[in-house]
Amino acid sequence: MTQQSSSPPWKLGDLHHLGLTVADIQRSIAFYRDLLGMTLHRRRPHVDNDYVALQTGYDGVVLNVASFKVSPDSPQSLEVVQYMNHAGRPAETATNRAGNSHLCITVDDLKAAHRDLAAKGVRFKSEPVTITAGPNAGGLVVYFYDPDGYTLELFQPPR
Repeated sequence: MTQQSSSPPWKLGDLHHLGLTVADIQRSIAFYRDLLGMTLHRRRPHVDNDYVALQTGYDGVVLNVASFKVSPDSPQSLEVVQYMNHAGRPAETATNRAGNSHLCITVDDLKAAHRDLAAKGVRFKSEPVTITAGPNAGGLVVYFYDPDGYTLELFQPPR
């Protein structure tokens, strides 16, 4: 049983976007748009507003930003950001490290998606796995990696 704490004096809305820092935005656009089929929703190749420097904590920061929609009518987006200055070293992205995350995307045919993406050189952690317990029993799932090693998950709900 989940225990809920008292409510804060403000209200959460909805999930707006997931942001990922990438090393090469053109490579990420090719991956998310051309390989996965996401829609490039917004493109801002030179973001250097004062508020962004305050928000990120990096004086004079310049960002290269692309936002994607998994489906055209989705209210949420995936935002990939390349730091054109103040770039840091790549993160350790293993899923068992506290603070790391993954993005899960539903598909209608996971085995076909796996075959197609693997043939195009996408790196997977395993073959598709059948979920054998819990509310998604009978579904399929697999982890794979974007060009920066960020973990993505494909999920086919049970039929």
